[in-house]
Amino acid sequence: MSADPGLFGPRSVTWQVHSDPVMWIAGVRALWLQALHPVAVRGVMINSSFREDPWGRLMRTANFVGTLSYGTAEAAEAAGARVRRIHRRLGVDDPELLLWVHCAETDSYLSVARRSGIPLTDARADRYVDEHRASARLVGLDPATVPGSTAGLAAYFDDVRPRLAAGPDARTVEDFLRRPPVKPALVPAREVIWRRVTALAYDTLPPYAHALYGRPAPPPETVTHRLVATANLLRCVPARLRWRLPPRHILRAMDRLGPETRPDPYTYPAPYPLSEPASILEGPGKAQEIDGGGSTRWGTPD
Repeated sequence: MSADPGLFGPRSVTWQVHSDPVMWIAGVRALWLQALHPVAVRGVMINSSFREDPWGRLMRTANFVGTLSYGTAEAAEAAGARVRRIHRRLGVDDPELLLWVHCAETDSYLSVARRSGIPLTDARADRYVDEHRASARLVGLDPATVPGSTAGLAAYFDDVRPRLAAGPDARTVEDFLRRPPVKPALVPAREVIWRRVTALAYDTLPPYAHALYGRPAPPPETVTHRLVATANLLRCVPARLRWRLPPRHILRAMDRLGPETRPDPYTYPAPYPLSEPASILEGPGKAQEIDGGGSTRWGTPD
């Protein structure tokens, strides 16, 4: 019997993109964006452990994404079932709110990946969005109601934008993201590392999000330059060393499926060809703005 490739598998765009360290910045961007939906963030504040254990909640979220990306299909289904039970118990299983959280995450992962220099053609970006309808199902959404392309994702944000605001709960999230509580010994690290990461994640938000938070949007080209430089610095850390961080999802997947399944978004799709032809890539560390939108419309053109 062949090894279980999981929810997405080595042939997926997700398998490749989620291995890059820039995804940590993307995850923080998702939190900035998600906080702008007043009803969704109110549910988080009332029903979750965010206030009492914000770091724990962030780590549990990261573990969930890692399990869905690289775990077995059984592990992914079990993780999804746990999340759905928690949502039902806490009364935060409204499809509209789940859809907002899902789309904010998908948009953030894709936008930051493309702006940081990961060479994703428009076709592969669409494939990434479509793949994540599978993860949407696991949190309780009907995949048919979830955007399956970058155009569909952009249309969703156009529709939801009038309902967004930076209310009191968003300000609470903002306070945490800018100055999270840490042990005294970790305060220097917070000031030197975390504040730069969260500030960069904030700067990558689309212009309307900056307007809602009440600050002018920085020049897109400046943000992209800083993001590429930061991402390339993070990529200098050997991949196998980065992937040893708990809970080692990628290394476990490679142990299960073989070393040839090692993810590398810069050589993808080889050795896993897709139906579309490979594009001519500029190489790592370069990013091109397609329309200046600051959402999912960044990347290497086909």
